Amino acid sequence: MALIRGSARYLLTEAQAGRLHQLLSEQARHQWEHQVGVGEVRSWMRSLPPLLNELVDAGLGDVEVLLEHKLPHSPKRVDVILCGVHPRTGEVSYVLVELKQWSKAELLVADLVSIAAYSDAVLHPVAQVRAYCQYLVDSTPALADLPLAVHGIAYLHNATSADMPSLLKYRSDRFGRMFTEDFKSELVAHLRALLDVAAGRDHARESADRFLRFAHGPSKPLLQLAAKEIQDREQFVLLDEQRVAYQLVEQAVATARAQRTQTVVVVLGGPGSGKSVIALSLLGELSRQGRKVHHATGSSAFTNTMRKVAGSRNTRVKTMFKYFNNYVGSEPRELDVLICDEAHRVRENSVNRWTGKEKRALAGRQIDELIDVAWVPVFLLDENQIVRPGEMGSLDEITAAAAAAGCGVEVIRLDGQFRCGGSDAFDEWVGRLLGLDQLPPINWSRMTAGTDDDFKVAAAANPAAMEAWLRNQGEQHSGTARLAAGYCWPWSDPIGTTGAKHLVADVAIGDWKRPWNAKPGKRVPDAPESYYWASDDRGFGQVGCIYTAQGFEYDWSGVIFGPDFVRRGDRWVARREYSHDPAVKKADEAHFGALIRNTYKVLLTRGMEGTCVYSTDAETQDFLEKMVG
Repeated sequence: MALIRGSARYLLTEAQAGRLHQLLSEQARHQWEHQVGVGEVRSWMRSLPPLLNELVDAGLGDVEVLLEHKLPHSPKRVDVILCGVHPRTGEVSYVLVELKQWSKAELLVADLVSIAAYSDAVLHPVAQVRAYCQYLVDSTPALADLPLAVHGIAYLHNATSADMPSLLKYRSDRFGRMFTEDFKSELVAHLRALLDVAAGRDHARESADRFLRFAHGPSKPLLQLAAKEIQDREQFVLLDEQRVAYQLVEQAVATARAQRTQTVVVVLGGPGSGKSVIALSLLGELSRQGRKVHHATGSSAFTNTMRKVAGSRNTRVKTMFKYFNNYVGSEPRELDVLICDEAHRVRENSVNRWTGKEKRALAGRQIDELIDVAWVPVFLLDENQIVRPGEMGSLDEITAAAAAAGCGVEVIRLDGQFRCGGSDAFDEWVGRLLGLDQLPPINWSRMTAGTDDDFKVAAAANPAAMEAWLRNQGEQHSGTARLAAGYCWPWSDPIGTTGAKHLVADVAIGDWKRPWNAKPGKRVPDAPESYYWASDDRGFGQVGCIYTAQGFEYDWSGVIFGPDFVRRGDRWVARREYSHDPAVKKADEAHFGALIRNTYKVLLTRGMEGTCVYSTDAETQDFLEKMVG
């Protein structure tokens, strides 16, 4: 969807009359339901007229222009897309344009550029538009079959080649070429080589209409690449119920294809039962078969880490990892399979403060959107990991939504513990400890007496002792160690000047003080981004919260019980007044306690080799020490 479309000639007339930026602002308020920033309006006023002038002067006034076009299943927008006909092939031709007002810039390293007006490095505009082109082709099968249909350019209309010589050395190709103000003639020649000046308005309009009607989903080249990167790179071994779940999905896909029937598959399993292994195995195998498949989650940290792991050697694969809210307004059965990992994080709807008015009108229940978009939606979940208000991924919700949509449902329950050192005993111990099991809490030593279970469980007298225990285990036995806590302390933004920012030691228990992990979108030197706290070695020394720990695993886990969840007599008490989680504090009384309990269940089950516990509350600490033994 574009904010505005029209011929280059018409849009230039509007720009010269001072109306184009106003039209864009009005459309933005209508579609996005928020006021556009002054900087964006200024960029429209300064950048669009030069490009439109070049088009009209080149005899391309009839070309159809899409402004601020949103990429499919993505929040990213392309500044300009030119739609016309290729002068040599007679086929549709599309040119994606990234506009920059830069007057001076310098290439730092690889794809990064330094701009005097910006404190942080930014992406080279050619790299930016190249990524947009590749993404568009990878997610539009019809364009993948038209090898000459898509091109990309970056136009720096305020700069000359003398202002940024290092940027001009950056490699160019079909998806990305850079032009400066003193290379207007080359820009015009390039555009005339891609867009037929004699095609006329009807052909240009039809080219744009066709572009806007394209069905979206991963293209064959992307699926082949994903199969190689995921399936060939990782040797996943699926056991017992994991193999059953995997084959059940394959069978559902085959049936859907042959009989045109839709089947929902639900895979239920606790922490470490192999849900994500199944998800990645399916993604690799279905990609190899050429099926249109996406992997989606509701967790920013989890999705970014999956993108990093699966797409470490080729960034194109990362585009197959989506969020649950990327499917508002999608066409029914656009995909063969949608793999919804961590599906307990499915929310009531996909609307947020960035959702535009038109999409907001299309938005229904998120669970319905996820079911409707694929022939075989697959939901992998643990109902005891719902930790925020509005999360509603459960077997009952999914089954009811599937029945309402007329879909069959297959359910697989994963038994066994493949995390926590393979310790089913520890998973049961946690359930009993927190009151999630009908059986009463039991001492760990007693529970494992006479067994060969070697999972380590310890209680620390204070946070410093816990940190020392984690460091010692990591050094002696190797592996990753992380300390996490309930959300019982404030979470400050980093402080300091640009380039010298540091995290604030918000988590203070007596003389012991440590910072939370970095906030999403807040970069701090020598600290990993929030997405990678669990996997980056620099995460040790920071306290993880539920939102950075959920979905991940590490060898050695430390968990601080804060004053929001305390033991009183023979029961747990959840105390809202001690919670600093703005979302959870809004929950009603019926749900607040369950969310806090599930939070500690998640934190306790991250470790694969051992876990250490400590509580800031004396009575709770005494209980934990007795339960550890």
